[in-house]
Amino acid sequence: MLLRHLPFLRAVFWHSVTAFGGPQAHLGMMLKTFVQKTPYVTEAELMEYNAFCQLLPGASSTQTLALIGYKRGGALLASLTLLIWILPASALMGAFSFLLVSLEGQEAPLGIFRFIPPMAAGFLAFSILRIFPLVIKNTITWIIMLVSAGATGILFGRPWLVPLLIVAGGIATNFSTRRIPQGADKPKAIRWWNFWLFGIIFIAAGILSESARTNNWAERKPINLFENTYRLGSFVFGGGQVLLPMMYEQWSVRPANVKEKNPNAIQIDQDKLYTGMGIVQAVPGPVFSVASFTGGLALKDQGYPMQLLGCVIGTIAIFLPSALLVLFFFPVWHNLKKYAVVYRSLEGINAAVVGIMIASTLYISKDISLTAGNVISSINLLVIVATVLLLRFTNVFSALIVMLCLALGYFL
Repeated sequence: MLLRHLPFLRAVFWHSVTAFGGPQAHLGMMLKTFVQKTPYVTEAELMEYNAFCQLLPGASSTQTLALIGYKRGGALLASLTLLIWILPASALMGAFSFLLVSLEGQEAPLGIFRFIPPMAAGFLAFSILRIFPLVIKNTITWIIMLVSAGATGILFGRPWLVPLLIVAGGIATNFSTRRIPQGADKPKAIRWWNFWLFGIIFIAAGILSESARTNNWAERKPINLFENTYRLGSFVFGGGQVLLPMMYEQWSVRPANVKEKNPNAIQIDQDKLYTGMGIVQAVPGPVFSVASFTGGLALKDQGYPMQLLGCVIGTIAIFLPSALLVLFFFPVWHNLKKYAVVYRSLEGINAAVVGIMIASTLYISKDISLTAGNVISSINLLVIVATVLLLRFTNVFSALIVMLCLALGYFL
């Protein structure tokens, strides 16, 4: 079976090392590689897979690619497809965490990254501008977006906030049945047992992590890291650009707001996290691979072997929810998509996500010098604006923007 699918797996590998630009760009490249160049799936199938993955939390481009493998060779080929897709980017981001740690204390080498944080803010701002007209279309979505943005701005750093806003948004758009009415073709009952494994891991990881925290276990960090990352991967709607501010809130803002610092708690320096959020834009493959970087930084103080373990934990924990959800729900997709409530919920969830992104981007930007009136703050502002304009009005690869910002940091 593997020999028969080697050409497909080679195509997946080539896609993994050439796919820049995030989920939207990845979809166009999938169309070219897996539909036009070699018809592994039809265009209609690819678009249906993509639509289905938009309904689920997690890495949408990763899930779409997994479904192409699932269609070609079942669960085994889907798993191999996932591994080949995520490993190059995850290995690069994990290696970058080691590089950044090795440069600690060396002012000159680290200076090359000084304009990566404003560039990362520019990428987030562009994502909002691109998603906004697709999601905010009527009164209820405007209300959900504004409420979510306001609540996130006021309560940023609360662990229950994002799940609450997402659930509330999904409920709010189900009060009206006129925009998306239930079709005449009534859906059959769904067997939800496929969802159990995802839920069992989620609950077990939460209980174990909370026990480690409350009892202050000396080796609690790997346990907390898995739970934190798995939870983030389970609640992210809208792709990697939504994941980035959530990671910033989880590991930089929230620990800083704790009155009594605990040395065993996970905390990642915000400047290093900014740098990783920017560098991942230059790496081909899924933006979710940034979890390999954050996992390494989370355990860096415990030595190189533990830092490597952190990279592995981050990689597994961020992609596992995506894989479980897509492979368990897809067999019931043709039944599930008959429920109008699913599409109504997605309308509200996406509006809440836009509000969360707006507030999170503003919160992140406050730590970047923009109004100091000096040369650096002026360049930071210019970098943000230039990044948005280049992404909006040109076809420049995101990797080139990162290289330009690195060059700017090197020469200035």
